[in-house]
Amino acid sequence: MNVHNTVGLVEKEFFQFAHPPEEMRFECGEDLGPLTLAYETYGQPNKDNSNAILVLHALTGDNHAAGYYTEEDEKSGWWETMIGPGKGIDTNKYFVICPNVLGGCMGSTGPGSINPKTNRPYSLQFPMVTIGDMVKAQKYLIEHLGINKILAVIGGSMGGMQTLEWSVRFPNMVQSAIPIASTTQHSAMAIAFNEVSRQAIMNDPNWNNGDYYQGSIPKHGQAVARMIGHVTYLSDIALRKKFDHRLLDNEDINFSFDSDFQVGSYLRHQGQKFVNRFDANSLLYLTKATDYFNLANRHGSGSLAQAFSQAIADYLVVSFSSDWLYPTYQSKKMVQAMKKNNLNVNFCEIQTDYGHDSFLVPNLRLSQLIAGFLENEFYTLNNRLSNAI
Repeated sequence: MNVHNTVGLVEKEFFQFAHPPEEMRFECGEDLGPLTLAYETYGQPNKDNSNAILVLHALTGDNHAAGYYTEEDEKSGWWETMIGPGKGIDTNKYFVICPNVLGGCMGSTGPGSINPKTNRPYSLQFPMVTIGDMVKAQKYLIEHLGINKILAVIGGSMGGMQTLEWSVRFPNMVQSAIPIASTTQHSAMAIAFNEVSRQAIMNDPNWNNGDYYQGSIPKHGQAVARMIGHVTYLSDIALRKKFDHRLLDNEDINFSFDSDFQVGSYLRHQGQKFVNRFDANSLLYLTKATDYFNLANRHGSGSLAQAFSQAIADYLVVSFSSDWLYPTYQSKKMVQAMKKNNLNVNFCEIQTDYGHDSFLVPNLRLSQLIAGFLENEFYTLNNRLSNAI
């Protein structure tokens, strides 16, 4: 464990809600309960709970955003570079909450969870989940923690979608929102990549219509799905710098279908790693949720400006120059809709070669942007609270 500027040892917690007969209604029209959200917290709430920050993870992320589970852990949480004492999200100042999404597979209820009615995994009997359903479930958790106003909701990629949904769905609960490398709706290209990934899983003979939990998992299809997705998270520049056209160990061409290029070997390795930590059905559900996400249709009758007319939060919108999955023009589109409603919006495109995954890479500029924005929002919120007394 690297003890430098870390939150230290952390513990995964579980919140159960929506107990029958008060099940949660999903947007698809189905009711389900009880439901569980796995989550972690870092830092301490202040006396009036005005320092709460909700961090929301990307597609295949989880609740483990910072710290270590044991002193022997070599791998920390996925946003260790951003969350901790003196970092962009300073846990000496703020109380940070990070839940695993509904439909996930890291402790929250999802297709791999046991259905209490059958004592078998839900599999495809799990309701089709949306970004709105995820946010609705998170609201139960936030209220359970006694928080009436969230200082900031922050998320990258799919986490940014949840951030935007929070800001327009529960505007009175959100002081500020920071969507990073995100979008208000998928492009046709993003949907296409997700569809190919899903087909890779569903055409694996071990998928068995989602009922594979008692047998062999669809590891080949899932690995291919991860390889496809991973390419979209990178950039041409990043791949060229790291691999270019190099062969494995500078060997000669072997004239076979083995992975004789370094980039191919790297992608196969990423695919196999993913199979060992993630559930294939969850990937199907979560990619479909991102494809269905359309803020304008869901909250604005097709108008993005109308959707943001419901928001009152201050925004910091961040994009990355080499992100071709959610390009900067998509961030600018949401910024324009926010400004049409006279919202307080800060926007920054950060120059980087790391592609869509840039928000997960140590970046001083991003840390400084977030730290400065949060400091100002904390001052603003506490002034409002003081004047309300």
